[in-house]
Amino acid sequence: MQFRPLGRSGLQVSPLAFGGNVFGWTVDESLSFRLLDAWLDAGFNFVDTADVYSSWVPGHSGGESETIIGKWLRQTGKRNRVVLATKVGKPMGEGKKGLSPAYIRDAVDASLKRLKTDHIDLYQSHDDDPETPFSDTAEAFAALIKAGKVRAIGASNFSAPRLAEALDVAEKQGLPRYESLQPLYNLYDRAVFEKELEPLCVERGIGVINFYALAAGFLTGKYRTEADAAKSARGVNTTRKYLNPRGLRVLEALDAAAHAYGATPGQVAIAWQIARPSVTAPIASATSVKQLDELIAAASLQLAPETIAALDAASDESPAQR
Repeated sequence: MQFRPLGRSGLQVSPLAFGGNVFGWTVDESLSFRLLDAWLDAGFNFVDTADVYSSWVPGHSGGESETIIGKWLRQTGKRNRVVLATKVGKPMGEGKKGLSPAYIRDAVDASLKRLKTDHIDLYQSHDDDPETPFSDTAEAFAALIKAGKVRAIGASNFSAPRLAEALDVAEKQGLPRYESLQPLYNLYDRAVFEKELEPLCVERGIGVINFYALAAGFLTGKYRTEADAAKSARGVNTTRKYLNPRGLRVLEALDAAAHAYGATPGQVAIAWQIARPSVTAPIASATSVKQLDELIAAASLQLAPETIAALDAASDESPAQR
């Protein structure tokens, strides 16, 4: 496994991250343990979650994913083999949200307790918090790093101007900077990242660990018609955005590449992202061992330049191509 540097953090991560949003939601504890074991056994080391996972499930309040990961770490003793990333800032109920120093101090301790570890490798601001000055947030993170509770920090869902401002504040005040960005990015959702965020990340040496690598499953080829989408709640949500001429053109290009490489459309979609120089490690989830095996194979799939060019052309977002 060829690990990659995550920004300037000193962390070395596998070229694909396992998305922990499924733990405690669509994957129960027993299967979560099996998937995590298989992930490490295949040579990967990067696992991403958040304190808010999976508060959207009826009866859940957040912390379910971290709790499962913590139990797995405690039972297996594999903490030293994992680069563990989690996030803070999304609403956790009772006014618990944002990036104020007081809330960050409380939230990190709660995450550490659930994760059953004494440190978090990558602690990320899950959302921008315009109500809290960047300097206040950075000082809070600096205290966590000094205390050994956190090794590096990252940002998620930030716009390019706000990320640039946060980086500038950290540099001017000698505070820890965001070493990674977690943006929406995949073969369909390209414009926002590529236009403003990607140049900034390349210029400033920021690692990129993009989410929705498979566009909520669309890029696997699972949803090709309205009828396909109607088979699941998640499918219905993808229909409006992806089932259009451009989306179907992307699937056609993925099908062609998959046939040429003896792979699946989803594997090709992930390999396309891994091949992009600005991307450190796309985040993808699996709800079965079979899906996990597909992710594992995708990380070693190397696409030829002409294949990447064909996928680029098919997913072109210029008005003439929509």
